Amino acid sequence: MKLFPYGHATHPDWRMAAGLVLAQLRAHMALPDYVSAPTLGLLYITDAYANAAQDILDHISGELPEVVDWSGCVGVGVAAQNVEYFDEPAISVMLCGIPSNQYRVFSGVAPLGMAFEAHTALVHADASTPDVVELIAEMAARTDTGYVFGGLASGRARAVQFAVGGNGNIKGHGAAGGVFVGGLSGVAFAEGVSLISRVTQGAHPVGPVRVVTEVDGNVLVALDGEPALDVLLRDLKVSLDEPQIALAAVRATLVGLSEAGTDTDAVGRSGHFGSDVLVRHIIGLDPGRKGVAIADRASVGMRMAFCQRNRAAAKADLVRICAEIREELEPEEQTVEVASALAASEAESAPHPARRIAGAIYVSCAGRGGPHFGAPSAELQIVRRALGDVPLVGFFAGGEIARHHLYGYTGVLTVFTD
Repeated sequence: MKLFPYGHATHPDWRMAAGLVLAQLRAHMALPDYVSAPTLGLLYITDAYANAAQDILDHISGELPEVVDWSGCVGVGVAAQNVEYFDEPAISVMLCGIPSNQYRVFSGVAPLGMAFEAHTALVHADASTPDVVELIAEMAARTDTGYVFGGLASGRARAVQFAVGGNGNIKGHGAAGGVFVGGLSGVAFAEGVSLISRVTQGAHPVGPVRVVTEVDGNVLVALDGEPALDVLLRDLKVSLDEPQIALAAVRATLVGLSEAGTDTDAVGRSGHFGSDVLVRHIIGLDPGRKGVAIADRASVGMRMAFCQRNRAAAKADLVRICAEIREELEPEEQTVEVASALAASEAESAPHPARRIAGAIYVSCAGRGGPHFGAPSAELQIVRRALGDVPLVGFFAGGEIARHHLYGYTGVLTVFTD
């Protein structure tokens, strides 16, 4: 599999940004190591361009007539190789060299048909859609593997999505121009599309893993048979006798939930949460019942741990998933070309087919990025140092999707391989 062409740019005028992106894409398509005739494009824009979404899609797709299928969405930030764009107008595009019979673009206007057997899927969703969590789980159930990846479109104004199918299953439906608000959209991939995906957490436990023993809706009433509020205060080492200190500590605390039967020892061994853990906000305290209200519904038997966001833990976990991906891709017996490409210094490590990664999609929480990792574009630079130079696009989401779950404060890194 050849490398996927990619391009990214920022400019106050979207036409100038689009021109810079198109120039990069065409330059890549002219190189022998890159795909020369891609048919699927992934388009991500920051919310500063949301009102021009249709114009941007029409312009870029019109300039690349060979690319007949498009998918993507808007984010408060967008990602590209080694750089992230926050609070500025920007476009990030990747053109995927995937055979047209190995994928289908879908949306609320053109749902995924039964004639196509989905193995995995890239999913973009609108957080305001009723029962969005159930819709994501339903989409995952429609794939052979039960695995979908992606995120919730995010923006200060319109959280738009892009979905254009060149086979006529979308553009010809009513007045649909390929720009949507609400529901789910994305790309379903057949079994012939090989990919590796990992979830990286941004929080680490501040107390031991416990069992939910009593719950009322979204209120944790008892943990390990003790009042949940007493457990929370003990784990945080605070007291309601000093309410200001206690409330400040609670505001900085989250809850990591996992299903009953999850291997809870993994948290203690690794020092960070695994991909089974869903991090949720604490939204209130119930002093009368000594309960803790959370932004989700728990059930008796679930495992949980109070946690906090942590920069060092987030960096370490991001490096870990990149290392796992590289290890999975490195063959036991390497050719000279592969060994040289993998051993190249950072200055020499340009995208190379021998790395066996054609392209990557990174969806990170809108609360992560440079501000959480300590410097502008620090998160994407960690990915580059750990994974190597690969074509990459993505966006900063209002919630991250992996398997049948909707996560928070995580990153979902997916690479297309040979």
